[in-house]
Amino acid sequence: MSLTNLECKNAKSRDKPYKLAGGRGLYLQIMPNNSKYWRMKYRFNSKEKLLALGVYPEISLKEAEERCTEARKLLDQNIDPNQEKQSQKQNAESKFENTFEVVARQWHENFKHKWTDRHAKTVIHRMEIDLFSEIGFLPISDIKPIQIINALKKVQKRGAFEPAHRLRQYCDQIFKYAIISELAMLNPASEIGMVLQPVKKKHYACLDVKEIPELLHAIERNDARLHLDTRQAMKLLMLTFVRTKELIEAKWQEFDLENAQWVIPAERMKMRNDHIVPLSTQAIEILSDLKARNVRWEWVFPGHHSPRKHMSNNTVLKGLERLGFKGRMTGHGFRALAMTTIKEKLDYRHEVIDRQLAHAPKSMVQRAYDRAQFLDERKVMMQDWSDYLDTASQTSQVLPFIKKG
Repeated sequence: MSLTNLECKNAKSRDKPYKLAGGRGLYLQIMPNNSKYWRMKYRFNSKEKLLALGVYPEISLKEAEERCTEARKLLDQNIDPNQEKQSQKQNAESKFENTFEVVARQWHENFKHKWTDRHAKTVIHRMEIDLFSEIGFLPISDIKPIQIINALKKVQKRGAFEPAHRLRQYCDQIFKYAIISELAMLNPASEIGMVLQPVKKKHYACLDVKEIPELLHAIERNDARLHLDTRQAMKLLMLTFVRTKELIEAKWQEFDLENAQWVIPAERMKMRNDHIVPLSTQAIEILSDLKARNVRWEWVFPGHHSPRKHMSNNTVLKGLERLGFKGRMTGHGFRALAMTTIKEKLDYRHEVIDRQLAHAPKSMVQRAYDRAQFLDERKVMMQDWSDYLDTASQTSQVLPFIKKG
């Protein structure tokens, strides 16, 4: 006869453990202290084994029989139920040990050597603020797309559209790392970008081409009595059209004035590649003046009040505002102005000026070029551009450009 619920309930303890058989190897073991344990006896690889199925009455007779049936199905597949049980336990422990935050920090630790210290700190700080509090405690293998979307929408609600998309990119990389590490099966962050609001592109204030003489004259007149280094920085931004940050953080060791060349190291470039800036005679003249005054400092543009630090990122912008160009021109605007003017007035190929602007290559073929791509043409272009600015300043007119190279 099979075991009944009433028999299980009424079974009393004895001086020694005893069993109530339930069929197919299942039995209830009653201990002297009246504890009752479900067990299943089976054979695997010719060895007799026992499988613990739970404690009565927390596990009822029906549940014990169901567990026995599942174990027998495993045996039919030549799988040891005890080994399977241990494997599931380890997987469950691993699951709750490998939360999103734990795996995200592992990913960050593995990849931060590829970034600048500043960027590495920014990445982990953004995740600590906006992700860990929302999904950091969840097992990474259990996270659903909607949970990431809800976290990122909170970021967008405060108007941080670009950071939200960056966080989505971090999540995408973290889940790829988790999949490779066999901590997750799917990447719930891969396709959710379409749900987020698009990034609102910044349009930096920039003068029209015809306003170039006005800007050059304002810098020369210096009615606002700007520091000479500030004015020289403006001139070099116009002559070299590098990013403001790349200019103010420049060190003398990067310059070879004799060979008219400035090599900005990869760690200071947005695209993490060395960038060559050919220097016109006008640029060399300005740099020679700066070196005569600032050579004792490592920075080409030392801070006015703290020369052991470089010039503030806001100095050029504030200087332009004091010269009367507030809302009309920014430090980044020098890049846009050079690009627009050279494309309108010069006969240089788009690829040449684009490479001088150090924009990201669009294709794998372009990425294969080294840092000196189009260098000969860029040398000529930079000198022609400087001469053109001289002409515009002297004549107060924006003239058609005659390419010398």
